[in-house]
Amino acid sequence: MALNPRFETWSGRNVWVVGASSGIGRATAAALHAKGARVAVSARSGAALLEFVAAHPGSMALPLDLTDHESVKAAAQRLHAAWGAPDLVFACAGHYQPLRATAFSLAEMKRHVDINYVGTLHLLDATLPMLLAQGRGHLSLMGSVAGYRGLPQALAYGPTKAALNNLAEVLYMDLHDHGLGVSIVNPGFVDTPLTAQNRFRMPALMTSEQAAVEIVRGWEAGRFEIHFPRRFTLGLKTLQSAWHGLYFAAVRRATGL
Repeated sequence: MALNPRFETWSGRNVWVVGASSGIGRATAAALHAKGARVAVSARSGAALLEFVAAHPGSMALPLDLTDHESVKAAAQRLHAAWGAPDLVFACAGHYQPLRATAFSLAEMKRHVDINYVGTLHLLDATLPMLLAQGRGHLSLMGSVAGYRGLPQALAYGPTKAALNNLAEVLYMDLHDHGLGVSIVNPGFVDTPLTAQNRFRMPALMTSEQAAVEIVRGWEAGRFEIHFPRRFTLGLKTLQSAWHGLYFAAVRRATGL
């Protein structure tokens, strides 16, 4: 069942992908451009954004630092001045560093919160007023299956993704009656520069391009939660309500950790 307005066409749609320098964000921006959307791309790496713009005519680079509130607001104002309010904002930027409690790092824990969660709040603060004034648009947050339940090496990363899942649910309830769509994207393992740090077996590993196809398909179908690959994520969803002893044993078998 569609919980959001469907994207039946991308032609003429204005899309802002934040976290588009590599990985899923870049692949999704490219997929939307190929479907006719006008795409603005943001990240800290200005060089990577200019490469994207050169390869995708009509797109726009908006460099920013997601941890800097003023930087995000300035980028949003530039976008609004050039194109008006976006039809879709995809908060895809994120930070991941494998971490276990036996090597606890307060600095790393805070860095994950600053980028993954507080950075998303900065983006919401910059875009929600224009979307509410427009009376339409869609906010999509990048979560992870690591937000479902605790996973090894996700000591810093998992809690921020759990927070984003909760945030997306509240945003949906608050914004649905105002004509805005909200979605949360919860991928399994995707081959990106972030997951390249993992030193354990990653079941059902996908490419960024495959992930982009699933994400765009989810927006087109009006889904609230977009999770993939389903042969992996449906199993994890089943384990969400499992007894803790069973869950811990299943995760250890699957990851070897």
